[in-house]
Amino acid sequence: MNPMNSETTAASADALVRASAAQQAAALAAGEVSSRELTSAHLDRIAAVDGAVGAFLDVDADKALADADAADAARREAGSAGDPVPELTGVPTAVKDLIVTRGQVTTAASRILEGWVPPYDATLVKNLRAAHLPILGKTNLDEFAMGGSTEHSAFGRTANPWDLERIPGGSSGGSAAAVGAFEAPVAVGTDTGGSIRQPAAVTGTVGVKPTYGTVSRFGVIAMASSLDTPGPMARTVLDTALLHDVIASYDPLDSTSLPDAPRGMADVVRAAQAGADLSGLRVGVIAELDGGEGYQPGVVDSFHQALTLLQDAGAAVETVSLPHLEYALDAYYLIMPAEASSNLARYDGMRYGLRVEPTEGPVTAETVMSATRGAGFGDEVKRRIILGTHVLSAGYYDAYYGSAQKVRTLVQRDFTAAWQQADVLVSPTAPVTAYRFGEKDDPLAMYKLDVTTIPANLAGVPAMSLPSGLSDGLPVGFQILAPQRADDRLYRVGAVLEQMLENKWGGQLLAQAPELEVK
Repeated sequence: MNPMNSETTAASADALVRASAAQQAAALAAGEVSSRELTSAHLDRIAAVDGAVGAFLDVDADKALADADAADAARREAGSAGDPVPELTGVPTAVKDLIVTRGQVTTAASRILEGWVPPYDATLVKNLRAAHLPILGKTNLDEFAMGGSTEHSAFGRTANPWDLERIPGGSSGGSAAAVGAFEAPVAVGTDTGGSIRQPAAVTGTVGVKPTYGTVSRFGVIAMASSLDTPGPMARTVLDTALLHDVIASYDPLDSTSLPDAPRGMADVVRAAQAGADLSGLRVGVIAELDGGEGYQPGVVDSFHQALTLLQDAGAAVETVSLPHLEYALDAYYLIMPAEASSNLARYDGMRYGLRVEPTEGPVTAETVMSATRGAGFGDEVKRRIILGTHVLSAGYYDAYYGSAQKVRTLVQRDFTAAWQQADVLVSPTAPVTAYRFGEKDDPLAMYKLDVTTIPANLAGVPAMSLPSGLSDGLPVGFQILAPQRADDRLYRVGAVLEQMLENKWGGQLLAQAPELEVK
């Protein structure tokens, strides 16, 4: 039975929002539903469940519906002229509130940017608008993307749709929760040390960190410029690929943008699904990330069961060592805060954003800056600014920041050597499943959970997380990494593994999630 129809019943609306983005796109192309009806169904879903989930910081229903009407008009005009339209035209999306949107509030989940309405669009948002994807709203995150739980937002936490007492991951927890709660079929996140992949893992969704430089960072509020990577999030590998094809582009406004951004990811997925054959593919299991202290047994079990499926599909699986990964976490937590400290220096209370003047004493540049940053930044942001400023200070730069960059080079060399032995590398996406709010109140304990994801950011390589099963009733993620510009390998392997897993489960993993209580 086709889940797509335009009847205005609760059942049909539920079917609309639960369909994949590819199914929604097919129904739009066939004229079975309009973008306005599809967008309205998602706005209704947001109204019903987001009070409990908290995925969105801002929803502009009027603008989303106007975008939907424009998408319907674009399809009609293209049909009359016999012209093609992008496949996702008319399919709504959500955008992480770290990404600038013209005329719509963009806060980075920080008091220091509360109420800021940008006068321009990020390049990837321009790409979304050019393809006529209605933007439902802006999703929650850890303030300035600093965190792994979406507990560190200045405007309230986001809950995991699988268990509302648990974290949805971070920093792109709002985007992951919106997709996992069927509030949006696809969403855009950003990944600096795992901030797309880890939320995808703990919410049973799919997330991709593309090759660094293939999705423009122009208009993405900077945290750590050499690491930040925008990317797609969805419920299936195909949907993720479809969104990837929309947002990836060369951009002269981004000095790190690559002129040959990989495209055609959706075609790769469809070809892989048709063949479901990985014969000749070399899969390298990263020895340093294959379990050990801090890993839940169920996570490791799920990972190894997925490896068996890859072997069943014809892949050759062997262990590969990246010996310098044991230093990667330490290096990352020196490089990232150093770059964050530099980037966040612009929030000084004088140019834009929050301005707080001292209640006593002289009003000078220094006192305004101190009062503004003291009131505008949360504890986690302050912690990382202080650490980064110390790392960059005279007498410590070479000892800390310089040494961390040397370790980064060693990690990159490890990856270069590994690609001689394997076509893709794999590991668990995160060592644990979603934990309860407040359970990791020690910052160091939270930082250690990034051990599996940060290597891809240090090396600039693409990486994907997709669901591989459950541990104690909560989702587990399987991570695939590929060489730079070889994003297609992620989608080929991910598509085949997803198909085999869903055959095993009898459907999507999300079908096993508890139903959210709808008002």
